Formats: sequence, structure tokens, C-alpha cells
Amino acid sequence: MAKYFALLLVCLFASLAAGTSTPVLVELFTSEGCSSCPPADALLQSLDRTQPLEGAQLIVLSEHVTYWNHDGWVDRYSSDQLTGRQADYVKHFGVDGSYTPEMVVDGESEFVPGNAAKTQQALEKARGEPKLAVRVPSVSIASPDTIKARVEVDALPDSFNVRKAEVYVVIALRQAESQVAHGENGGKHLSHVNVVQKLTKIGTVEKGKSFADDIQLKLAAGDEPGNIRVIAFVQQPGAGKILGSTMVDAVSAH
Repeated sequence: MAKYFALLLVCLFASLAAGTSTPVLVELFTSEGCSSCPPADALLQSLDRTQPLEGAQLIVLSEHVTYWNHDGWVDRYSSDQLTGRQADYVKHFGVDGSYTPEMVVDGESEFVPGNAAKTQQALEKARGEPKLAVRVPSVSIASPDTIKARVEVDALPDSFNVRKAEVYVVIALRQAESQVAHGENGGKHLSHVNVVQKLTKIGTVEKGKSFADDIQLKLAAGDEPGNIRVIAFVQQPGAGKILGSTMVDAVSAH
């Protein structure tokens, strides 16, 4: 499986050149208890680090689900909220059920990330879509366990054919590691990127009415501000299309 994902990277990188511009949100539903997930985790890290898609900024999220926790290893990064988010996508896409690893690109495409053709097609399609401007112009560490941020979103234009959309903010660990003792990955040292710690809906944006809010978000015990990224995105209701997104590092942004 690891060799297959390495081949996927070679195929993908051979056809796409580095660059950053249009934001594309890449969500990976994963688990430390799933033996098929570490290669997908590595792929997500490579997408974040190398930014292979010309004219795009790939904003990746590692979303750990709970339904593997009964199999000998409890994934400390997993949450019921993220399991529920994946279930919403299952309903939206009409697939048979939740599975890992599953990649979702801009809320429009879902697939097993080992499929090179689908990965490339989904990323290129998302790059070509018009995006709503989302900004996090300021982030500050208010206290050892609290982050303050300002989130701004332009009004929905008529061309989007959407009346209202939801605004979310994510607190994510830029890097995270685990030494897995039991389960399918027992004995392995696993690493992750942009691990979602908290996903919060902070409001809505509408046609003809922009959104702006100053928010405070609590960090989990032990989280280092220097390892925190703040991601904001706008999504159509019902786990729909991602209309825009942005990402900043908490420390470098203030």
C-alpha cells in the first residue's frame, strides 16, 4: 500500500507544478487504528509540504474518526464531531457508508486517496472553481490556552446561485505524532499534518451581506501555540460545496 501511494505522488507530481493561488480544501478522514491510513496520512503531508498543484493552495485537514477505537487502540485525535462530519458527507454523496481513508476535496468529490486519476481530477476541478474571499487578517495568543482571531468573508455574489452559507473555523495541530501500541498499526510511529482539534461554526454569510467577527477559541491542554494553524472556510449547508477557505499559522500571523 505504501508503494502504491508513493507511485500516486510520482504520477500526480509529474503532471502538476508547484504554485499557490486558489485555495482548495482537502479533507482526509483517517484513524490511527486503520492499517490502510498511514500511506494516506503521508500523502496528505506531502500535499501540504510540496503544494504540487500549479495555481492553487492546498489547505489540508486530517480528521480522525472514532469508529476504529474499539479495535485495540484509541486514537487520541479522534472525535465524535468529526465522525459525524463524515456521516454528513456519506449522506450528501449517497455512498454506502463511512470508511477510511476517505478524501473529500472542496466538498464536491469523495474518493479513496490511492486513486491517482480521481485525486488529480478532483484537485484540478476544485482549482478551476470560483472562490469566495475568506480572510483571517489577525490572530493573536490571548492567553496560554486561548486564541483570538478575526474572520472576514465577502458577501455571496449572485453568480454563486447560493442564498446562504455557513462559516467555520478550525483549530488544527500543524504536526502531530503517536507511537501506536496496539491495534492494526501496533508498533508503528505515525505522523500527521493539520490534525483537527476543534471545528466551530461561527456564523453565516448571505447574498449582499458580508460576514466579519472577532472570535476566541480555547486550545486543548498541552497544545503549543507555535504548532497551531487556524483554518476558516465557507460551506453550503448539508455538507455541501466549499465556497472558499484560508489558513494562517497562529504565531506568525500576529
